Amino acid sequence: MRLDYKLLLGFLFCFQMGFSQENDNTALLKILLSKYYANEKPIVKNRLQLLGFYCNKAPNNEEVLEVINNHELLKKNSAAIKKQIDITIQENWDKEFEILFNNQNQYLKSKVQNCYSLEDFQKVSSAHTQNNQRLMIISKPMYFATNYCLVKVAFYRNVEHNSGSYFLFEKINGIWTIKETLNEWNT
Repeated sequence: MRLDYKLLLGFLFCFQMGFSQENDNTALLKILLSKYYANEKPIVKNRLQLLGFYCNKAPNNEEVLEVINNHELLKKNSAAIKKQIDITIQENWDKEFEILFNNQNQYLKSKVQNCYSLEDFQKVSSAHTQNNQRLMIISKPMYFATNYCLVKVAFYRNVEHNSGSYFLFEKINGIWTIKETLNEWNT
């Protein structure tokens, strides 16, 4: 009986951790979407959406090593961050999208609309030859040191004008805030 109780507690703890991370992912997604969609117009009939959102969480790769080497807090937590480098990840933002826009944040939803696959984005942008469409790609959040998170945001166009950066988030009093923007780049 005692073993069953311990197993139940272990299961509940793991379930709560997974649910908590899903809520944290949703909070981070809301911050990033609100930041980048702030100047976008709501999408109404016949209006072209200029900023699209990529459906999948981009995998974290070795590029993060450069970010770690240039920041003291990240150096101290490099082992925890490096464990989250995984180029084989196949996750999407569906759960977080559903939580974020389920009966709330409707004004933001009118700007974001739906997410795109790369193929869908390329079809839309090639149909409009103005080359003013961008695809916002957000990596899988990398949590470390209890209340910190590192997230890469990149913008893709069909031409050479791509850009991106890493965001270091800190959770203060239960609220995620952007602490720093790191390794900004443009092509």
